[in-house]
Amino acid sequence: MVVFAAQGDPRRTMAMLWRAAAAAEVRPGPRPTLSVDVIVEAAVAVADAEGMAGLSMRAVGERLGRTAMALYTYVADKSELLDLMYDHVHGELGVGPAADWRAGVRAWAEELWAFYLRHPWVLQVSMARPVLGPNELDSAERLLRALEPAGLSAPVLRGVVSQLNHLVQGAARMVTDSRRAARETGQSDDDWWYARSAELVEVAPDFGARYPLLTWLETNKDSTPNETVPYMEHEARASFEVGLELLLAGVEATRLTEG
Repeated sequence: MVVFAAQGDPRRTMAMLWRAAAAAEVRPGPRPTLSVDVIVEAAVAVADAEGMAGLSMRAVGERLGRTAMALYTYVADKSELLDLMYDHVHGELGVGPAADWRAGVRAWAEELWAFYLRHPWVLQVSMARPVLGPNELDSAERLLRALEPAGLSAPVLRGVVSQLNHLVQGAARMVTDSRRAARETGQSDDDWWYARSAELVEVAPDFGARYPLLTWLETNKDSTPNETVPYMEHEARASFEVGLELLLAGVEATRLTEG
């Protein structure tokens, strides 16, 4: 399920995101008893617990002991609420200065990894149309500050930033999808793999000969999975760590070449 943010009225939504004077405007009706911040926090709690599919104005209203209609005094619709939620949770991100650019990028990536696992619904919001809120942009600025000492040219820097975001998102999405699959199907990843691996041996006894490189790859893993961590989560974390180090090595090589 992919959701596109920034679908509401641009002037109103941007004012709400940046808390401009227009955001304080109250529509006609009974005296307000809620606030935008309270509604946004309740909506985040709903999305964290129920996922994007469970997010609705009605669900948020019920969590606050109000009707859905009561929320419209503060937010125009679900689309505007989603923009506010998205930027609000990005306010949790804020790694401090690091010893060097590599440490800074690693810290940024690790923080973003943990952030996505706390708020998996954020991964369903497409990056094709950014919200353009202050917290979202602060996170982007922090990554640029971490990479600034590497001295990359603007075109290369844009590519590095894009690839770092794709790396963290892709690996985190594998974990969140794995957890969601287990909840929705009632079968753990490990049980799923064991069942199908056994059947694969039966239906394709020549698997090793037909797919020698896949067989070699699966039988030559550098690390032993933690028995308390599901298989796909272990694989996602491993790919995150390897991919991050490869990107950092590539940045270093490019930095020396450009310098």
